[in-house]
Amino acid sequence: MSTTTTPTSARGRRRGAKAKPEVVVEDATGARIASASSLGVFATLRKGVQMSPEILVGIWGTLLLAVVAALGRIVVPITVQQTVDSGIMAPGGPDTSRVALLVGAAALVLVVAGLCSALVNVRLFRSTEAGLASLRVRAFRHVHDLSVLTQSTERRGALVSRVTSDVDTISLFVQWGGIMLLVSVLQIGAATLLMAFYSWQLTLLVWACFVPLFLILRPAQGRVNGAYTALRERVGAMLGAISESVVGAETIRAYGVGERTARRVDAAVESTRKGMVRAQVLVSTVFSSGVLVANLVLAVVVVVGTLLGIDGSITAGQLLAFLFLVQLFTGPVQMATEILNELQNAVAGWRRVLAVVETPVQVVDKGAQGVRSPRGPAHVRLEDVRFAYPDGPEVLHGVDLDFPARTSVAVVGATGSGKTTIAKLVTRLMDPTSGAVRLDGVDLRDLSAASLRERVVLVPQEGFLFDGTLAENIAYGVRDTSAGAPGAPDEAGTGETPAQTAARHADRIDAAVAELGLTDWVADLPDGLGSAVGQRGEALSAGERQLVAIARAYLAEADLLVLDEATSAVDPATEVRIARALDSLTAGRSTITIAHRLSTAEAADLVVVVDAGHVVEVGPHAELAAAGGVYASMHASWVAQTR
Repeated sequence: MSTTTTPTSARGRRRGAKAKPEVVVEDATGARIASASSLGVFATLRKGVQMSPEILVGIWGTLLLAVVAALGRIVVPITVQQTVDSGIMAPGGPDTSRVALLVGAAALVLVVAGLCSALVNVRLFRSTEAGLASLRVRAFRHVHDLSVLTQSTERRGALVSRVTSDVDTISLFVQWGGIMLLVSVLQIGAATLLMAFYSWQLTLLVWACFVPLFLILRPAQGRVNGAYTALRERVGAMLGAISESVVGAETIRAYGVGERTARRVDAAVESTRKGMVRAQVLVSTVFSSGVLVANLVLAVVVVVGTLLGIDGSITAGQLLAFLFLVQLFTGPVQMATEILNELQNAVAGWRRVLAVVETPVQVVDKGAQGVRSPRGPAHVRLEDVRFAYPDGPEVLHGVDLDFPARTSVAVVGATGSGKTTIAKLVTRLMDPTSGAVRLDGVDLRDLSAASLRERVVLVPQEGFLFDGTLAENIAYGVRDTSAGAPGAPDEAGTGETPAQTAARHADRIDAAVAELGLTDWVADLPDGLGSAVGQRGEALSAGERQLVAIARAYLAEADLLVLDEATSAVDPATEVRIARALDSLTAGRSTITIAHRLSTAEAADLVVVVDAGHVVEVGPHAELAAAGGVYASMHASWVAQTR
């Protein structure tokens, strides 16, 4: 049995060697998720639209309809002017037929404008929902592409909020604020042109009053932007705190730390409240300024317009029309503050979503360009593998290992020695800082993820169970043979529910339960394979959850099984079931077991001893037990404890 690891004789050399200072290595697999993208407002909007191109589908048609809707609003002032000047105040007396004609034409135009406005909303809803759905999917899939180390840099609740509530803020602006901004700009432009036609003097007066407000809005926008960016971060932190307290409710009750946890949640809620109040105060201040200026302008126009009317520079109808136009002009300006509110909220949300999508994927899947590894006995090699966790020291130091095909290997060592890190590298949950992990001679980084997952399966200490039935959870191990990927509904591309997947593979699930010797256990459950496991499998014991993980792995039919042993905290009867199921699962397969109990090492073909990130011994149990080294000391202590 060949190995290319450090022989047992190297043990003494390491012990006698002078200790080298520990080097902190910049991690290559633990990119951090930024709190928000650093792009400016317009760059953020541009990038966001690029990532959701569906938003722009049919945009020119929507713009044309928006122009018609905006122009429809100036029909009322024109109608008022014409009705007063050429209808009511006609030279020969009121012309009722002309008044009726003008009012009828205006009503028709307003109906058309209203229909155009409705069509604009419908088109925007369709395109923006398509674009934002695409953004949600992209962000969600990117989160799953990130390494476990990268994901752990942010609390789960806060990470979920980026794909849900942060996208919702974008939706609100694009569907409401976006169209209002568009219509408002067109409305201001049309109102300005018509006001200038009626009275250039009053038009200059209106703009002179609003220019200072426009100059104030720009710096105010920056402050509101910062306030909403901070608010979105606080919302994420609050959701993270609430999520943790709900998931960890049992532990919180067990240790009587409910009040302490409540204070933490209350602090997060209070921080969010303060952030919301600060943002709204800034927006309200700007809004109040707009209202004040709008009322001031209206008063000034009434006074100056009356004087111009007395002078004969403007007719009564034109002055009335101008007052309507001022309302059309000032309305969007006042509305701009509310639009500003939604814009900054949306930009803050967009930045947080972009920060996720922009986070580099360290464990890269080459997809169709990746090597397709043929099925068969799995041979694994680690060549000069080094690894460091983010911002930490190196935890594996030039490890060389050879795991022959169809060999059962037990990796043993003290807590923190690096044995679990080896398991994560072999299953490519992480990539080494340097060196290579090879499967049948091919670097794992060159394999397609689908091919790797088809051949290598990790059975964790406690498999995660989804809320559903026992059969549905076991069915997650079924492979989609056409793609070589796990047969979970979405991954298989079938769109079927977990229940439908379980029903489709009912015979295979029954066979797996029988082959693993779990028929009696399943029969003792209330509804057999149809028994509900509860959220996170809380209706089952830790040992029973492990049995589900083993059944999943059995259905996966992998060539290499990496097992993180977890039998130390289960009752004897369940331990026996797990041991028998594992015997059936591992028969004829290559296995690497992270052994916490040396009885597993005794039964293995090969034992690997890890000490402080170094592989110090490799060999069969009997040979190492007799060598008088690290393993012999560990085994002797374990035997003494079990007597």
